[in-house]
Amino acid sequence: MPYPIEKKFVVAVSSTVLFDLSYEHALYMEQGLEAFRRYQHEHRDDLPKPGTGFPFIRRLLLLNQMYPEEHPVDVVILSRYHADDGMRVLAAVREYGLDITRAFFMAGRKPYPFMESVNATLYLSTNAEQVREAVALGYPAGHVLPCEAVDDEQDDQLRIAFDFDGVLVDDEAEKVYKQTQDLDKFRQYELENRDRPLKSGPLMPLFQQLAYFQKLDSQRAQDDSGRKRLLRISIVTARGAPAHERLNNTLSSLGLEADEVFLMGGIEKKRVLDILKPHLFFDDQLAHLQPVARSTPSVHIPFGIANRGGEDS
Repeated sequence: MPYPIEKKFVVAVSSTVLFDLSYEHALYMEQGLEAFRRYQHEHRDDLPKPGTGFPFIRRLLLLNQMYPEEHPVDVVILSRYHADDGMRVLAAVREYGLDITRAFFMAGRKPYPFMESVNATLYLSTNAEQVREAVALGYPAGHVLPCEAVDDEQDDQLRIAFDFDGVLVDDEAEKVYKQTQDLDKFRQYELENRDRPLKSGPLMPLFQQLAYFQKLDSQRAQDDSGRKRLLRISIVTARGAPAHERLNNTLSSLGLEADEVFLMGGIEKKRVLDILKPHLFFDDQLAHLQPVARSTPSVHIPFGIANRGGEDS
């Protein structure tokens, strides 16, 4: 099955998502741009440690193994660094063996508008303010939180976990709960609307592109029992029965499915995520991310009612 070239799957990342440049950032904040640039130049040959998003990006690029000739998965670095400062980043890309050839270094300019120029489905950054700006303008962006998890380099499987409301779909259901603060009314509303699919949220295009590889990967594993799956997609949601029906019907209407769906119904998501060990977990609520971010690489999607007026829970 040839890969449709027009459907190239592009993810954009900042330099600080890919590599741990926390010391360099602190230097910039404390001593200014010139001190930062001098350090980058003097340490151009020093290899930075992998950043929070490194395990995700490394495995994402391995999906190209399914279509080695077409090379459908592309990662682009969108960085606020000056081009000269970015030479250390590109040297690290080469040393780590990452197949990344495109990088935009914009000398302080906001990177996210350039997502459109490369048709990126996602932009990951450690700059919370810029991610909020991007999401407010309709860009699918996420703020990568610090994480202490250690990557298992012997494990090449890519595992991604998504929250549902406010991430894969819009925040219609969350609005109902926020407005009523009544779980029974929320459940009743979802039952009454279970056959009406929810509108897509900021990361549904990402999910849809991953789903193409998910189906191919699953078929390849069925055809060859000795082949390990390269990709697994999970949904970890605070929803519980009977609100699951609208979730299932929404995915079915789009021809999508997850490998696992966890209907937590109020149980802390960390309990499941610590076992799943995803390489990224996307959620729209910081209250759900804060307990898990230390052990699970986590991305805040500042979208919808949960993130208006200072609300993050």
